[in-house]
Amino acid sequence: MNSLQLEPIAALATAPGIGAIAVIRVSGEGAIEVTNQIFRGKDLTEQPSHTAHFGTLRAADGAIIDEVLVTVFRAPRSFTKEDVAEISCHGSEFIIRQILTRLTQEGVRLARPGEFTQRAFLNGQFDLVQAEAVADLIASDSEASHRAALTQLRGGFSKQLKALRQQLIDFVALVELELDFGEEDVEFAKRDQLRSLMQDIRRVLRPLIDSFATGNAIKNGVPTVIVGKPNAGKSTLLNTLLNEEKAIVSDIPGTTRDVIEDELFIDGIRFRLIDTAGLRQTTDTIEAIGVERTQQKMRDAALVVYLFDGVNITPDELRDAVREVRESGKPYLLVGNKADATPDAKRQTLNEVAAEPVVWISARDARIDELTAALSARVRTDASVQTGSAVVTNARHLEHLTGTDDALAHAIGGLDAGVSADWLAMDLRQALRHLGELTGEITTDDLLDSIFSRFCIGK
Repeated sequence: MNSLQLEPIAALATAPGIGAIAVIRVSGEGAIEVTNQIFRGKDLTEQPSHTAHFGTLRAADGAIIDEVLVTVFRAPRSFTKEDVAEISCHGSEFIIRQILTRLTQEGVRLARPGEFTQRAFLNGQFDLVQAEAVADLIASDSEASHRAALTQLRGGFSKQLKALRQQLIDFVALVELELDFGEEDVEFAKRDQLRSLMQDIRRVLRPLIDSFATGNAIKNGVPTVIVGKPNAGKSTLLNTLLNEEKAIVSDIPGTTRDVIEDELFIDGIRFRLIDTAGLRQTTDTIEAIGVERTQQKMRDAALVVYLFDGVNITPDELRDAVREVRESGKPYLLVGNKADATPDAKRQTLNEVAAEPVVWISARDARIDELTAALSARVRTDASVQTGSAVVTNARHLEHLTGTDDALAHAIGGLDAGVSADWLAMDLRQALRHLGELTGEITTDDLLDSIFSRFCIGK
């Protein structure tokens, strides 16, 4: 794709607010020339790309606005693949407003949210999946979300899908050609080769589709609900994990009536911790609402921490609890509290009843290292988190990946049933449409406006 030089736009590229330095980005046709109009120093129009120049910026009456450093980037060797000038000035809000006003006086338009990245996409700097990864990278607040966004920015799965899509286009062209010879018994697209290609594409799609639960948790935090009977120590555990008195702790059963949420970072992974009301039958109306909310949080959680009191629980009670948490169908950890006060013989019995590993802790004494290690390990057992391979974190991507897979599955079923070329072509076109909209090879203005409007201004 050839680079387009659109009208020059400008925006603050650094975070708003007072700081030592601010950067104002100017991009588009004449960006360097218009910046040179208000700059006093070297002639920017004569300077090579990727060079920085010290000077002053002047108001319309010649008064100095600020001493600045202007960096010149010439097309196509810039983020937008357009001519770009980046003005590093002092971080005064007054100075920033003055510079932006001065640029608009010279005919520069203020940029819309995400417009720089949108221009980079339109100029072929990267595909739509990579463009969206820019916003995810900026918003990343953990090691895992940073790694996932960076993998997408570097191409992730989109480059592989684009190559497979091109092969599918070649086959669709042959199937379409068969339609032109509808009255003749010809077969240009070899059905066994077409089936093999569609199966190859589905083998790429399925792990990506399955990775969304993990990817969404990485991006937004792993919803981790702490459940158990009243007085198991759930609120004490939450306070210990967060190292603050977040929840009220009391010996009175049923103290926690509502869910309490906060965030914790463990080994670069963000966990959204949710303390809940104790699970039990109750006639108290308010507590009953809390129990119902606990059950709802369990259904919504990505990980369940089932906490039990090792001193007071009976083997039969633990057996029932393990069965209940298994039936939830959610990944879970069994955590025994009050390890210091639970006799070794009883711990051994409870371990045997659980018939699976139990993490023993003492929440009140902050002996929880084994639990934090188990939480991290449970998330990192997903190979994509360990290796940094591509995971799907965006619902739009999931929609088109699923649509592609469904269309290909229908097409393969059609081959098995011996459907005609026109029916086969319909499914293949549907698969191509989804793949094209995923990577941005098929776009509409409304789609692009919707995606890039969620970016920050200046990016």
